[in-house]
Amino acid sequence: MLFICQSCVNNNWRVQGHLGEVVFVELPETGTKVSQGGAFGNVESVKATSDVNSPISGEVVEVNSKLSETPGLINSSPYEEGWMIKVKPSSPAELEGLLDSAKYTKHCEEEDAH
Repeated sequence: MLFICQSCVNNNWRVQGHLGEVVFVELPETGTKVSQGGAFGNVESVKATSDVNSPISGEVVEVNSKLSETPGLINSSPYEEGWMIKVKPSSPAELEGLLDSAKYTKHCEEEDAH
């Protein structure tokens, strides 16, 4: 199972600085199939609305219902209470392409340097 949190998808901490405080979250229902790189929901902030893309393909097995009432958890606690969905991978080989925290931080720093 893979937890997908705000920092695991396209709305990472680097982008979060541009979006600002999250005020609304739209997430899929349990049982929804997601595709690697495909949008599964969106987040709306005080500045913009942005799609949220899945890093892997699979089936949504749990959705964080707390976010419908308290979307700001994505800002205040992205790794603990602000996670978005849990996905059962359908293509385990896709997991090999994911970056760990240190590599992802380095990637973001390199992107910001351009």
